[in-house]
Amino acid sequence: MIIPDARSRLTTHDLVLLARSQGVGDNDLTFAPDLDLVLDQPEIKAFLLAGEMPGPSASLLFYVLVRHALVAEGLTDRNLADYLAALLRDFGVRRRANRIGDHDDQEHSYMADILTDLAHSTGERHFRVSVHLGNYALWLTGIFPDWIEARRAGKGGPSLRYYEALGQRGFTEASENRLAERSGLDAIFQVTGDRFPTVRRAVNRVRADIGLAA
Repeated sequence: MIIPDARSRLTTHDLVLLARSQGVGDNDLTFAPDLDLVLDQPEIKAFLLAGEMPGPSASLLFYVLVRHALVAEGLTDRNLADYLAALLRDFGVRRRANRIGDHDDQEHSYMADILTDLAHSTGERHFRVSVHLGNYALWLTGIFPDWIEARRAGKGGPSLRYYEALGQRGFTEASENRLAERSGLDAIFQVTGDRFPTVRRAVNRVRADIGLAA
């Protein structure tokens, strides 16, 4: 399951980049910044996007982009930014977006597949499928809104609002499950369910930042 771990997975090279962003040399071992304050600086996003190779890790880049996008939308919870950064990082590799978990053998190619799984699952599996319903809806609406619109216009596919409604359902149901509180994710799921269109717009901002806008 996706966990909010982007900041905890920063690399040594990430810390070097952040030091450089503050005008500190690579060999200055006394540099000990307040990491959150550095990551919140308005200029840090442009610094990372324009930096020389090798660039930041996916954890650092997505955290900064997501954090600044959420703040622009009025959402200031750093744990939420940590979670969404981890979601974008993990869903972008090895078809993780199509599976409930890293080691789940079953793949879901369509929202209908997830809904079928949800209808036939119980216990912990039901909780995990609810989470994945929210995650996958956010992934599609946040990163691929043009694909959704093209399918709607060309083949009569579901609208963006349909996917938003499913995302809200997934996160809201997950937030109400006792396993959400046990895993420390209940607050993240609740706010994402309550504010799904706003969170989706923040992910749209990230999409534009990394050059995926049409």
